[in-house]
Amino acid sequence: MGGNTVELNAANFADTVDKNDIVLIDFWAGWCGPCMRFAPIYEDASTRHDDVTFAKLDTEAERDVAAGLEITSIPTIMAFKEGNLVFRQAGMLSGKQLDSLIEQVKELDLEKAKAEAAQG
Repeated sequence: MGGNTVELNAANFADTVDKNDIVLIDFWAGWCGPCMRFAPIYEDASTRHDDVTFAKLDTEAERDVAAGLEITSIPTIMAFKEGNLVFRQAGMLSGKQLDSLIEQVKELDLEKAKAEAAQG
């Protein structure tokens, strides 16, 4: 855990998502090999994107939160923008894929996306 990553739990989950513009969450567990390989990639990205809140949730320690979000495989990455879930994917990402995801979330026009969803 580096200085840029927030450890999430049931008590701070909603606040973290609601009070930060962009939040990425890495759902992981200590027994998960891919999670352990992804951790340094995630940590490295957190040092490059100061305007994004990087969070981690230990699915073993926080089973109720993970179950509530229907996390069935890990690692799973979720991205929230202005409190809205805008991305969710199970599986490990490379550093390049993670950077690309972060740029897409930053550029996402939430109002436009909501309007298009309402029309759909």
